[in-house]
Amino acid sequence: MSSKKNILNKWLDLFLKIGPGIFAIGYTIGTGSVTSLIVAGSQFGMQLLWVLFLSCLFSWVLMEAYGRYAIVTGSTALYGFKKHLKFGNTIAILIIIGITFGQWNSLIGILGITANAFYETLSMFIPVLAGYEYLSVLSIAIIIIGLMYLILWKGKFSLFERILLFFVSLMGLSFLVSLFITSPNINEVVSGFIPSVPDVPGGKMLVAAFVGTTMASATFISRPLFIKGKKWGMEQMKNQQKDALWAALLIFAISTAIMAVASGAMFGSGQSISKVLDMVYVLEPTAGKFAVSIFFVGTMAAGLSSVFPILMIAPIMIADYKNGELDIKSKQFKLIAFVTCIIGLSVPLLGSNPIKAQILTQVLNVFVLPLVILSISILINKKEIMGKYKAGWKLNTGLIAAFIFACIISFNGAIAIGENL
Repeated sequence: MSSKKNILNKWLDLFLKIGPGIFAIGYTIGTGSVTSLIVAGSQFGMQLLWVLFLSCLFSWVLMEAYGRYAIVTGSTALYGFKKHLKFGNTIAILIIIGITFGQWNSLIGILGITANAFYETLSMFIPVLAGYEYLSVLSIAIIIIGLMYLILWKGKFSLFERILLFFVSLMGLSFLVSLFITSPNINEVVSGFIPSVPDVPGGKMLVAAFVGTTMASATFISRPLFIKGKKWGMEQMKNQQKDALWAALLIFAISTAIMAVASGAMFGSGQSISKVLDMVYVLEPTAGKFAVSIFFVGTMAAGLSSVFPILMIAPIMIADYKNGELDIKSKQFKLIAFVTCIIGLSVPLLGSNPIKAQILTQVLNVFVLPLVILSISILINKKEIMGKYKAGWKLNTGLIAAFIFACIISFNGAIAIGENL
């Protein structure tokens, strides 16, 4: 018994060394990511893998930049923008508005999809629930958001980490098991690294959704706050760098597995996705209800791992802007988180289609991204702030490439939304 406990403790210590990267994975891989990845894999195979790769590559660059700034200065992002940048006050407010709007919209879709996933999994084994879809989905959504809020109410950072660790681990394991069940074609996976955009209606929007959910501005802006919550200082500089790299690698590995499962199971089948169950129901002929359940466990874990950080984003950004502190016990934090909970129940209350809602909200996330990249690029190149740790040519090359990429995707997203209005 003691040996099992020691193994469990070692496993826990290993994953907790990822540090703030756990929150990066939680923000990045939610049901928004799962939805976009499954739609892409089912309709276009692995054709958009190159977009995912670039998004994860630039996410690593940005996590390193924001993490380095936090370690060296001991300051947070929005407070730093307000203090050191010309028009920094306006920039910080625009970023808060942009990220909050995008994340709240994401939460609406995430909670809808997660509640639907719970309901549809239960209805496979309890057929009598089929006649009570609306009430069941709404009840599940209320229970999920209520439990998450109760956890936030306790206000312990270490507790947040452990809960996220559980959901992220469950999500990753579920999707990797599903990958082995479907066994996608390796040649198709390799060909996905060749840049191309599907020339079909909705192709541009899906590309923008990919970037919006993978290069999540909330991940980068919140990183300095979580580094402060972890109490990392200069002696953890190398840990911060490893943390950023491992987070990006895990995001890419899990996301690729999801897309590959959808590609292997659904690409070329002619099936369209209009409900949550459509995303994985095609797995049943391959491995029965077990396969569907495994994938749904991953989908639900992805949703739960995202709901938790999203509830925190608005209150911690406001605290960041005001005094640069991670304050998770204040009345302001709890009140704004409660308002976020109510907003998140919109899709279950209205009975809307969460699939369509989720893809659109992922597109909206890209528009604040160029400002988030440009702001940290200026700060991290100021010698009076960063000293010998100011950005070198490698990091600057990555930041410039990320900024150009974000601008192109934002423009592409605007065109895609215009075409679908």
